[in-house]
Amino acid sequence: MAVAARAQWKGYVRFGEVTAPVALYTATSTSERISFHTVNRETGNRVRREFVDSATGKPVEKEDQVKGYEVDDDRYVVLEPEEVASAVPESDKTLRVEAFITCDDVDKVYFDKPYYMTPDKMGIDAFTLLREGMRKKKVAAIAHTVLFRRMRTVLLRPHDKGLIATTLNFDYEVRSAKEAFKEIPDIKIKGEMLDLAKHIIGTKKGSFSADEFDDRYEAALAELVKAKLEGKTLPKRAPPKVSKPNELLEALRQSAGITAAAEPKRRAGKASAAKGRAKATRSAAAKAKTKTAAKRAPAQRRRAS
Repeated sequence: MAVAARAQWKGYVRFGEVTAPVALYTATSTSERISFHTVNRETGNRVRREFVDSATGKPVEKEDQVKGYEVDDDRYVVLEPEEVASAVPESDKTLRVEAFITCDDVDKVYFDKPYYMTPDKMGIDAFTLLREGMRKKKVAAIAHTVLFRRMRTVLLRPHDKGLIATTLNFDYEVRSAKEAFKEIPDIKIKGEMLDLAKHIIGTKKGSFSADEFDDRYEAALAELVKAKLEGKTLPKRAPPKVSKPNELLEALRQSAGITAAAEPKRRAGKASAAKGRAKATRSAAAKAKTKTAAKRAPAQRRRAS
């Protein structure tokens, strides 16, 4: 996807005493997604959204709409637009690098939104110096600035001929993993089931390529719209069958291509291989013992004489 023609933000990136003018472009877009309008089922006309007073039911004009912070039931502290604007931190449009870190230092759960960072023509040398220095040292950079009216922490990483600038969530915005996972019981998996799971994972190793994955939801919506236009109905999909605890072993065997008839042979082969390894170990130990005895024999004969 081509970079958007209009920069979302222009400013500077600064590390040490080196400063380079840069621009940020959104790295992701939802413009290709299927979008819907809300319409009146009876008339087929679009529905217009309107703000109304919750008590009087009368429409409220845009100039009369202000921000309000609820301090009690139906009691608000009203903030005028200029008061809200005064709370925006002052900014000199500079992304200041605070530290260089390894990418693994930041848990990806903190990743918010990625942007492409490109240099201004006047700052290509300084920008390239930062990019290549980070690439050679295999590090990322943590920087801070005011972006879109808020102070943001940004992770900078070399990418192709530019940098990826990813805004990071604040700590209070990320839920505790312990809280989210606290209901998951501690279950120990071992033996054949764990061996089969590792085998299946080993056979499925690969690499990530974004163009190999389709947005099935978007495709399904397109199919639905096409079917509705043609007066057809799409068949309902059956929900996937959930593997029950007592079915896990059989499901793993099927995934690994092991049939019930082949299972005894697989076990026999596994046992035979284990016996073979044990026999080889004993044989190697016997040879080592014989070799040691052969070395000691001359010395024993000399002492005897």
